[in-house]
Amino acid sequence: MRKSILLAAYMLILTTLVAQKPSLTKAYNFFYDKDYDKAKEQIDLCTSDEKLSAKAQTWLYKGNIEFLLANREYSEKQKNESYQIRYPNAPEEAFDAFEKALAINPKVEALDMMNAQDALKQLYPYLLVRGVDQLIANDFTGSKKTLAKGIKSYEMDTPQYPMNGDLYYYYAYALESLGETEDMLKYYRKALDDGSKNAYVFAKLIDYYKMQNDRPNIEKTLALAKEKNPQDMSVKLLEIDYAYWTGDSIKAAALLDKINPQDLKTSDEMVNVANFYIKEKRYEAADQLLSRANRMSPDNFVILYNLGVCKYSFSEYYFNRQNQLALQQANKDDIQAAKSLSEKYLKEAGEHFEQARKLQPDDINLLNTLRAIYVRQQSPKADEIDALIKQLER
Repeated sequence: MRKSILLAAYMLILTTLVAQKPSLTKAYNFFYDKDYDKAKEQIDLCTSDEKLSAKAQTWLYKGNIEFLLANREYSEKQKNESYQIRYPNAPEEAFDAFEKALAINPKVEALDMMNAQDALKQLYPYLLVRGVDQLIANDFTGSKKTLAKGIKSYEMDTPQYPMNGDLYYYYAYALESLGETEDMLKYYRKALDDGSKNAYVFAKLIDYYKMQNDRPNIEKTLALAKEKNPQDMSVKLLEIDYAYWTGDSIKAAALLDKINPQDLKTSDEMVNVANFYIKEKRYEAADQLLSRANRMSPDNFVILYNLGVCKYSFSEYYFNRQNQLALQQANKDDIQAAKSLSEKYLKEAGEHFEQARKLQPDDINLLNTLRAIYVRQQSPKADEIDALIKQLER
């Protein structure tokens, strides 16, 4: 009985080993039958085989199988966003396989398969999607490698489907995330040359030119941004920011007046316009925008901090109003009303700053402002904040 069991086990192992024997013919037959999953299983065995991995045909098969897997996967994803990609690396594996095939034999061909050179030129849309997925997952190193292959594919010939700068933009973003700023700027510029209308690209280049104090290039880039995106709110904000940067506050204020707050759709746009209002000491307008932004992004440090700034300014106004009325020996009720409003807004300012403090507990400017608030309120918290500031300054 035991011999029968051992024999059966041996036969099972032997059958498995035979079944797993690498075969280009099997890989091709599964490919021909459009069973790309089984074709992949077979071709991966072939690429791991010492002899077969030295054949250009092996890598040509591999490239075609991975290409069609990528095409199938992303087609399904377009139809159904909840579809789970089974072969996320298929675009990269296809690219690498075609390059290996060409390195071994530049003239390698197979019936009913794309040749490697033509296939490489068509991979960039899949490599772009894969690279963006990696960016979303914060895999910046992986994204950089994938998008570099996408750019190489894109630049092999006149692209069938222009990307309008997207490949260069996302590659530059990956470089930026990795701190590789010199190459980053090169690819943001390439994004513009490729037809990008992305306001972020214009903003990054303008920021760089500001650091170089390069006004001609700032104005050239800004003019291009306005030409391509005349109604884009981000571009309008870039123009206002540039006017402030050059010291032309009159032009900046005039441009700011043209902005309709109701046209602002994102919290970032609201924050940026509110910052300009604060520059102009238009605290009520800033407060209204920041309150809207806060409802959209309740845990944003900048929003909470600037709400605190606005409330503090209101408190200062009524504090000065209270003193002015007292000097004028005005009605006591009016003096008390101003005093109550000053205390109300001071309390609200403290609450906003404390919320912001939870997000950035070591911000010195915030802590100094909080200390000033607690001193005015004669709160024991003033000593606590003072001790914390001294500890951070050591």
